[in-house]
Amino acid sequence: MDFFSTIMWPFKWVVEAILFVWHWIFTAIGLAPDAGLTWVLSIVGLVIVVRSALIPLFVRQIKSQRKMLELAPEMRKIQERYRGKTDQLSREAMSRETMAMYKKHGTTPFSSCMPLLVQMPILLGMFYVLSDVKKHAEWGVGGVGLLNVELTKQFYDAQLFGVAPLHVNMTEAWGNGQTVTVVILIILVILMIASQFFTQLQIISKNLSPEAKTGQAYQMQRIMLYILPLAFVFSGVFFPLGVVMYWFVSNLWTMAQQFIVIHNMPTPGSEAAKAREERLAKRGKALDAKGRVIPMEKYEAEQQRLVEEAEKKKAEQPKRQQPMGKQRAKKQAQKGKPDGKTNGTPGETPTDDSPKGGSAS
Repeated sequence: MDFFSTIMWPFKWVVEAILFVWHWIFTAIGLAPDAGLTWVLSIVGLVIVVRSALIPLFVRQIKSQRKMLELAPEMRKIQERYRGKTDQLSREAMSRETMAMYKKHGTTPFSSCMPLLVQMPILLGMFYVLSDVKKHAEWGVGGVGLLNVELTKQFYDAQLFGVAPLHVNMTEAWGNGQTVTVVILIILVILMIASQFFTQLQIISKNLSPEAKTGQAYQMQRIMLYILPLAFVFSGVFFPLGVVMYWFVSNLWTMAQQFIVIHNMPTPGSEAAKAREERLAKRGKALDAKGRVIPMEKYEAEQQRLVEEAEKKKAEQPKRQQPMGKQRAKKQAQKGKPDGKTNGTPGETPTDDSPKGGSAS
């Protein structure tokens, strides 16, 4: 075993264990052990187990994305502060402030990638398990775990619709003249691309806030909407039919999961959020400050209370003193002087009671 095979060994063992359990369940209810339907249903079961295990990470991903939207204004302030500064000290300072902001709010941009990163080893394990079926069956050996020699041979003999072996890819099917298998793979790839495109389109068109549609990230999402599905063309050509089936069913899960999230947990301010508020309003309900569904009467009372608290807080704040210039301060001081400080009454001239010129006769 090389280094990569050693790393992949536990993931392959898990995949084989899940397939073994589901295969045992379906054979126990009467399906043929080497039937294509039995193994396709086992692959569907594998998707259910893997994606169900990822639900907590998916919820965490949604919360992380919401926090990143809330942090967007603060992030723009940091970027504006260091705009045009290309020296190393400025870049390091910007990086430190950004990481401190993420740490303070308990999120990172990588949180949204976590479900995919966790699923990738399982997908690779699935790829290598199914890719090795042909080799192991020809060698007369089993897999790394519960997929023993007998089960490996049954998987090798399994054919979808009785005509398409699950262990071959498109290039092998084309070279062997298995036209039906090629057609099935092409159809699956088209359905994979369509499901991936629709899933991304739901997010971009319905579940983004107006602020999120103004940045470069939104433009990148629009570009990836058309580029990312093309990656499935590669998977359809080089991946075995069993892996393509796994990927297609996983895409269906993702599409349904996104629909539920957008319908029930939309991004605040998005078109989906407005549609949800309208649906709740028709049923006499609304969302409180914590995002919980409450009766409309309770919501209106809460809004009235918040308004009263805001007005009370505003009234309690000290009034801002307007700055006073020197001339205005001098006039105010003069107006404040008490009466009798000036000599004489305004408009009068001083008089002299003593006689002028000689004495009276």
